[in-house]
Amino acid sequence: MAEIATIARPYAEALYKASSKDLAGTSVWLDDLAVSAGSPDLQQFADSPKATSAQVFDLIAGVTQAALPEAAKNFLRTVIDNGRLSAMPEIAAQFRALKNANSGSSDAVVYSAFPIESAALADLGKTLEKRFARRLNVSVALEPELIGGVRVVVGDEVLDTSVKARLQQMKVALTA
Repeated sequence: MAEIATIARPYAEALYKASSKDLAGTSVWLDDLAVSAGSPDLQQFADSPKATSAQVFDLIAGVTQAALPEAAKNFLRTVIDNGRLSAMPEIAAQFRALKNANSGSSDAVVYSAFPIESAALADLGKTLEKRFARRLNVSVALEPELIGGVRVVVGDEVLDTSVKARLQQMKVALTA
């Protein structure tokens, strides 16, 4: 996927520079656009020779959950007109990386078998910030196959305390 990353980099950098006053707001609408643009059905529609740029824009603008600001509309039109809609999820990821590098934080995804209450998540976030020695933007993703416990991914680091991981460790120990 190096090609998509190469395509996405100038868009992410330009958007980061242009929206330096409201990085948080830009991040919200960019993530929303990335989710919409990442849909295989929407990609198929956008790649159709019968679909015009205006139709693709109207479809994405209609699907997004919140009203798009003018900057978002202009950015979306530019991406669609240049045929780079498939790079939108990568653009959002690179934008988030630039934003995190500027603020000195990292994204952390906590995979859990069960929903985590907000108070418990806040405590877990504090503990993880001490463990990884940096500020973290914690989000939760449900993964029932973990059975119990959590698996935390911060960049390329993984902390796996799930029941599934422990069972696999036991299996390896017993079969060795």
